Amino acid sequence: MRGEASRIADRVSRDSLAPKLKATGEDAWRVGNELFAVTDLLDHNVQVERALTDPARPAADKTTMVHTLLEGKAHPMTVEILDDLVQRRWSKPHDIANAVEDFGVDAMMYYADATGTTMKVSVELAELHSALLNMPVVRTRLYDEHSSAEARVALLHNVLSGNEISKVTMRLAEHATANQRHRRYLATIQWLINKLSRHMGESMVTVTTAAPLSDEQIDRLTKIYTKRTGHAVHINSVVDPTVLGGMRVQIGHEVNDNTVIAQLNKLKRSVQVTA
Repeated sequence: MRGEASRIADRVSRDSLAPKLKATGEDAWRVGNELFAVTDLLDHNVQVERALTDPARPAADKTTMVHTLLEGKAHPMTVEILDDLVQRRWSKPHDIANAVEDFGVDAMMYYADATGTTMKVSVELAELHSALLNMPVVRTRLYDEHSSAEARVALLHNVLSGNEISKVTMRLAEHATANQRHRRYLATIQWLINKLSRHMGESMVTVTTAAPLSDEQIDRLTKIYTKRTGHAVHINSVVDPTVLGGMRVQIGHEVNDNTVIAQLNKLKRSVQVTA
């Protein structure tokens, strides 16, 4: 969990540079890939992380280090983002890598915007998440820390072969596979879905049930949540056999769980409180 200083640094930096990053248009693809590479570099080099976040070190020294590492090798926007981040205060050295990754995902979303594929990416990630729920062996192998990143990415490509996946979806899935960042694979995919949902204005509504929803049910839910959110929504129907009765609805971070298990857990907590 990030400290308060890191959360502020991440948020303020991304808000201040968002217009410039968005303005890069299709160049955002290059920026996103470069930022994912920097994330990987920082994750595997504690010395560099500490050097770039040391509060006792002059900001000029840290920006000089950034330029030494990236000048002439990276897009100017990538360099500007790193220049901004190293001048901010971080609760822990590792938090700067989280911020760089956040910017990388933002860049990929802006590229999707520029190419008109944002909703497609969101739907494809949701479909990947849904498919992997029923593929526990594959899911485990995708975040097997004893397997090389190359082997995990090769497995991902085999799983997705034959599907017309957008390049942004593939790149995000590859990033989640190659650099695990101490997260479960499904947790990372869900995190990406949530970020895209917020980016689109909470347009993705994920409905989890034990059996597939009918077209009629999807139409009804679409109308309900379009009216509730005030804009068009896409219903992502997830089938999870472990869900007993009812449904779990998620919009961004908001979850409304009406499954039998959830209701039983609420009842159990209520009994414990009154006992």
